[in-house]
Formats: sequence, C-alpha cells, structure tokens
Amino acid sequence: MALTITFLNSAYLCGRCCRHKVLHPLVGRVLSDSVSKLYSSYRRPGSQPEKKLSWQNIDFSFKKSIDVLKTQLSMLKKETEDYLIGPGGHPLNQYLLEQTRVLWEFRSQEDLNKWVISSDVEIGGKSEVYLKLGRNNQAALLYGTLNTELPRDGETKYSGYCSMRAKPPVGSFARKKYYDWSNFNSLYLRVRGDGRPWMVNIYTDPYFSHQKDDLYNYFMFTRGGPYWEEIKIPFSKFFLSSRGRVQDNQHPIWLDKICTLGFTIGDKVDGPFQLEIDFIGLLNDRAHTEEFAYETYEKNPRV
Repeated sequence: MALTITFLNSAYLCGRCCRHKVLHPLVGRVLSDSVSKLYSSYRRPGSQPEKKLSWQNIDFSFKKSIDVLKTQLSMLKKETEDYLIGPGGHPLNQYLLEQTRVLWEFRSQEDLNKWVISSDVEIGGKSEVYLKLGRNNQAALLYGTLNTELPRDGETKYSGYCSMRAKPPVGSFARKKYYDWSNFNSLYLRVRGDGRPWMVNIYTDPYFSHQKDDLYNYFMFTRGGPYWEEIKIPFSKFFLSSRGRVQDNQHPIWLDKICTLGFTIGDKVDGPFQLEIDFIGLLNDRAHTEEFAYETYEKNPRV
C-alpha cells in the first residue's frame, strides 16, 4: 500500500513538472507578474492602494465578444456579395465604363476620421499640424506651422515636415485590403493652397520586394489666393522614390497593390501653412496616353 502511494505521488509530481515545462514559456511571465502583484506589499509613496486585483480589471464581457463577431461576419457577408456582383461591388459593364470615381470627400467629422496627421514631433521636432472641417463643412482644412529646428539628440540631420495620410482599408477580421485603380490613369483633386509646394504620396505594397512598401511622389505646386484649383495628376507623373527591387525605372503604379494616399509639406521654410481639400478622386482620361513621364537610361550601354 505504501509503495502504491509513493508511486502515485511520484507520477503526480512528474506530471506537474512536465506541465510546468510546457506551460512556463507561454504563461510563465503572466503568472509571475500576477503573483508579484497579488502578494507584493510594496507601493510607491503617495500612490493609492489598488482596490481591485489585476485580473479583475480585464474585461471578460461575453456580450461584447458576440457583438464584435456579428460585426465582422456582417462585413464578411458584404464583401462576399460585392465579390459575386463584380469588381468593387459594381457590375462588370458598369465597371468597364466607369470614367470617374470619388475616393474621399470631406463633409463631416466621419470623413476626417479616415485620415491621420503627423509631424516631426515624433522625432523630437517642433512643427505643428492640425486637421479640421473648413467653412460650411465643405472641405478639409490642413494647417499648422513648419519648424525646421533640429532636435538636440546629436543624431537627427533633417527636420521640419508635416503630413496627412489616409488610413489603409481594412477588411473583415482585420484583413489587409488594397485599392484597385487599374481602370483609371489620373488622380483628380480640388484644392486651395497658400502657394507652398506639397508632395502627393501614393503608398504601394509591391508583389516582389524585400521592403514593406514603395513610395510614389508628385510635387504639387499650389498657386495661393482665394480661388480653388482643380489638379489632374496622371499616374505617369509620379516617380518612385523608394525601390526595393532591381529593375528599370519604368514601373507603373497599378502594377503594385495600392495601400493608401497622403500629403506632405517639407519645403524647409519656417512659418504657417494651410491646404484645403474639397475632394480626391480618380479620372480615366482617354486623351492621355503617356505611360512614363521621365527619361530612362540604359544601364551599361553597348558602345
């Protein structure tokens, strides 16, 4: 009888040790943090004692999980229906005859929430940028102050930029999606600037590259004044500023998966700036047949 009890205790302890070896890499840190918080009597001077334990602050709401699941399933259902109808949820004949498309327009706070602003404050700079609705809620007003003063970190060599970037599209269950602009050849904008140059950026996710994304740029020169201007930018005018693959310079934007679009100011001039944007759209200009707007040179030409 004693031998049996000793054997069972040994097996139990061995099982505990094995489970500990398996589970320790997964939950060891969590358990150690929880145990230290539960049994530690140390508290910072002046801090209030915790009334709840750490694990009690975690939201275990089953109803919230069900609501999130329902939302994601409804998004998946909508995506499936659009896919069965045609490209972008439009019938094929309508898609082929589409000449214009409005991507973003700014009429409410929800339209502004689709964009993110940033500046050199992220690297220790002093530039400021803000985004709000314009007069009569008919446009987006991007404004602020550019400051080219370098942060005193001994490493940063360039500073003074502000940007506005659209949030990338996201599908159901946080799947990454892309824009399909293959049916168009120009970007169409209605803006009103203050005479300062802006850089229009198109971010793409290349099929064959070791980098995360490629960046296409176009320098947009606003004329200033009280009048709006409509700007048409053919895709051939964008130049690829970052490249993660070895190939020739001629690389149309639509060969990659388009992630999002943005605007950047960084003309090295200190002072206030502003840019109003009415809408951003696409245009299929059949009169424009230029495929690539920049000169190309043959590598290692034969003599």
